Amino acid sequence: MFNGKKNSQNKDDKNSKTSDKSQISHSRILVIEDENHIAEGIKLNLELMDHSVEVASNGLIGLEKWKIFNPDLIVLDIMMPEMDGHKVLEEIRKVDRQLPILILSAKNESVDKVKAFKGGVDDYLGKPFSLDEFILRIERLLLRSCWIKEARAEEGLGGAQLEEVKFGKNTVRLFELKANTSHDEINLTEQEAKLLKLFFENPNRPLQRQALLEAGWGYTQEVNTRTLDNFMVRFRKYFEQNPKDPKFFQSIRGVGYMWSPEGKK
Repeated sequence: MFNGKKNSQNKDDKNSKTSDKSQISHSRILVIEDENHIAEGIKLNLELMDHSVEVASNGLIGLEKWKIFNPDLIVLDIMMPEMDGHKVLEEIRKVDRQLPILILSAKNESVDKVKAFKGGVDDYLGKPFSLDEFILRIERLLLRSCWIKEARAEEGLGGAQLEEVKFGKNTVRLFELKANTSHDEINLTEQEAKLLKLFFENPNRPLQRQALLEAGWGYTQEVNTRTLDNFMVRFRKYFEQNPKDPKFFQSIRGVGYMWSPEGKK
């Protein structure tokens, strides 16, 4: 039974929900699911919520689309051809430990869920599932991701002088994890932002591999230095006019890498 104060409470709740939804609107969501009718149903409902959605029909395609699409959230099936969801999760977590990932699977045994959570998944929903529950879980994961970005500002990722960095035809906004280049608009990952921050704080200064690894991953022996090289290849694809002849992100033999905002002459 409602009392007279309930209307005011409902109004406050409604305003809060509207604010939350505005924070997470227009997110990029990647659905990696081999059952076409499920994938297309999810895509339709998420697009009705103003999200941009890409679908991958197996794990290998999913990994490729993750690298190109730079999603804000991934919906991931486990049982798929080519590469299963656990392996996809493992590959993504090697690079990005904070990207929200929701597993959607018919494997509902406790052992399956424990394996997924140990692998770094954020949420797990069994099939068949309620669409309303699925949407709520998606919204909470996206909202939590927004809170992490806000906390990043308090931790100093970026800083006032690095809110917007321009070089060549590129503009990078670290706090928003966004970059505009001559090629496209890029959604940056957490690791990419950490590495770029170190470069931007040290223009025209050669940086050792160890310093870059510590900035991106808190360097442990589990991180292969080849991972850093892969990130530099990615930066050159993002920001260089000719990735094979980089002007901004240069290799320094025997040391590591250097960022030159004016570009190599």
